[in-house]
Amino acid sequence: MPKINRCSFLYSVVDPKCLKSEPHPQIAFAGRSNVGKSSLLNAIAGIRGVAKVSKTPGKTRAINFFATDAGFLLVDLPGYGFAKVSKSVREEWGKLVEKYLTKTDWLAGVVHLIDSRHAPTSLDIELNDWLRERGLSYCIALTKVDKLSGNELAKNLAHAKQRFTLHERGALIPFSVKTGLGKKELMSWISARVKNALEESCRIEQ
Repeated sequence: MPKINRCSFLYSVVDPKCLKSEPHPQIAFAGRSNVGKSSLLNAIAGIRGVAKVSKTPGKTRAINFFATDAGFLLVDLPGYGFAKVSKSVREEWGKLVEKYLTKTDWLAGVVHLIDSRHAPTSLDIELNDWLRERGLSYCIALTKVDKLSGNELAKNLAHAKQRFTLHERGALIPFSVKTGLGKKELMSWISARVKNALEESCRIEQ
């Protein structure tokens, strides 16, 4: 399992034409606005403040790239589903994210974050189906589980397992930034995806 000792911001991209070809495995993080992506990224990196946490939903309007000393990149995708953002802005986000997810050769996996406290939204379900239909490796991280009672978590987890059809290399991981629950499992999944991407690259080069 990779251990991240150093993680730093690389750059942001707001125009699909400006997406770069990075020769490193990339793990992307996608989810509804205010689902806790920045907090989860900071927990994964083990460094507070790497990804800026905001209480304002819809603040992340770019794809943000972070380099780790473990040999792969963390990629923060813009949050979706924020009603106060104009339709034109939402469409631009969609074009940017779709191009990244479909054209990035080194995309090793996608972590799809869903708020464990609420039923999945139609946009959550659409993204899940979209990832699966395109054969992308992804897992679901149910965030903020520390805010649920044991019974509530069990009920919501069972509902999520019933509602979502996972990729064959997928996983459903209850996650809490506050308690650390799920971090080991998520890092294990990320490690497997990064290793697979590197092995695939070696096969292609041969």
